[in-house]
Amino acid sequence: MSTKRSIPVSILGHEYRVRSDADESVVRSAATLVDETMGRIRQRTGTVDSLDLAVLAALNLANRLVSRGEAPKRWAAPAPEDDERLQALIELVESESDNGLAAS
Repeated sequence: MSTKRSIPVSILGHEYRVRSDADESVVRSAATLVDETMGRIRQRTGTVDSLDLAVLAALNLANRLVSRGEAPKRWAAPAPEDDERLQALIELVESESDNGLAAS
């Protein structure tokens, strides 16, 4: 079984530590994709609210997956192996919201 480690990443100038057992380069590439997507949306829309940018970026990235036919076939319920990842993402969003980063 792989050991989770904390991988530092930067998104929109904020530093995050992502706990993952994935390859570090994969985590960093994902963070770079999110950072670039949020940056492009910020430039195009003038949106400054972090939560709004995150939602728009998520929709943009999900649309890419759906358009390419790469979206998961099961949208309603995550696979059991995805539960831990989803919980980590929920905790990250909640902690950042508590820190005031999502406020405009």
